[in-house]
Amino acid sequence: MRPLRPFNFNTSAELFPAAIRKKKRAGFTYRRFGTAAEAVQFAMEQLPTDSLNGAYLQVEEARFDQNGIRSLYESEAFPLPRRPKPAAAETDADAA
Repeated sequence: MRPLRPFNFNTSAELFPAAIRKKKRAGFTYRRFGTAAEAVQFAMEQLPTDSLNGAYLQVEEARFDQNGIRSLYESEAFPLPRRPKPAAAETDADAA
């Protein structure tokens, strides 16, 4: 496996929906973002899981599938605040 070069979250990015959709419904369509960080945040925090599955992020010559987008979001280098994980709040409530 070749070493990863640093990812530039400030580069513009394009987010594409899955090529094949089983159901026709109002969902997300192609979107262009000023920064890759905004695109990753949108994909992880606003897209429904079924829309994220099969979608891909294009940043310069690199493409990222759902797992790649998730890795970028979870990276220590991700520059934007992340939405708190709801599962942790539910676990705390169950413990009380």
